[in-house]
Amino acid sequence: MKTLIKSLVEAWGPSGYEGHVRTTLSGYLAGQVDEIRTDSMGNLIALKKGDGSGKRVMIASHMDEIGIAVTHVDAKGFLRFGPVGGVMPLTLVGNRVRFANGTIGVIGREDWLVERSLPTWKQVFVDVGATCAKDAPVGIGDMGAFDRAFCDLGKRLVSKAMDDRIACAIAAQAALTMDPGPNDVYFVFTVQEEVGTRGAMVSAFGIAPDVAVSVDVTPVGDTPEATPTSVVLGKGPAVKVKDSGMLAHPGVKDWMVRTAENTGIPYQLEVLVAGTTDAYSIQTSRAGVPAGCLSIPCRYVHTPSEMVDYQDVTLSVDLLSALLSNPITM
Repeated sequence: MKTLIKSLVEAWGPSGYEGHVRTTLSGYLAGQVDEIRTDSMGNLIALKKGDGSGKRVMIASHMDEIGIAVTHVDAKGFLRFGPVGGVMPLTLVGNRVRFANGTIGVIGREDWLVERSLPTWKQVFVDVGATCAKDAPVGIGDMGAFDRAFCDLGKRLVSKAMDDRIACAIAAQAALTMDPGPNDVYFVFTVQEEVGTRGAMVSAFGIAPDVAVSVDVTPVGDTPEATPTSVVLGKGPAVKVKDSGMLAHPGVKDWMVRTAENTGIPYQLEVLVAGTTDAYSIQTSRAGVPAGCLSIPCRYVHTPSEMVDYQDVTLSVDLLSALLSNPITM
């Protein structure tokens, strides 16, 4: 599974440009599902059919990653830019970005050796090695994403774009390992989550699921002097209770907890004070969908070096497979 994870997290794919990720997932799932298609917005939808006696279930994990968009090229060839998704200025200076054409740039800041405060968006720029505007290999409107390689630390895995490619890997693996059951399961690998859960909005409308679970990362509170939270690395997947965008459906939450307990899979409960997931848009689609979220504990979320625990990843596959292989009771 680590080979799949490496391929996914190293793929280039800021919001709206998820094609490389979609190609990897399509190849991995080909011949393993009953139907696979891409909708008009770019969501990849893979269906594992049940025997017709169960529910229509939607599993959503997003393919996009945070990034930047070029807003101006100055006379010396330096690029000014703005965020695509939740990019934090704290993570910028000295980092590298890659553009669609392969160009690598270094993010700099005016007076960076003197200034000690957080940079503003007006102070940062990308240096692509150009000496003048006409030599710049990228231009206004071009998208970039952080450039960092996957690192396998044994028990822990580190890379950019664990949010949310690790969930894509978990969902894809669950599609292969789940037992045939009563439910029609739609594995949806969504686009543009980082800019407003947009792909989940349209795919949920089209699928009209009876129940849905998003799979996404969640911050942890286990680093030195961290803000206290109950979610930590290495203690199993987390079942969401609420976040700032949605309240998990109590029946879905209880079904997830009950399944974890019945199968002996360790789990945690998550209350997230900031941020939300695809479940937000799914829950409010059409006349409403009972929705919840399976969360993967992750350190350093929305930085170029996000860290997950591999045991949490494999346990998440086990829990998702168990949820989908049996009748759903809520």
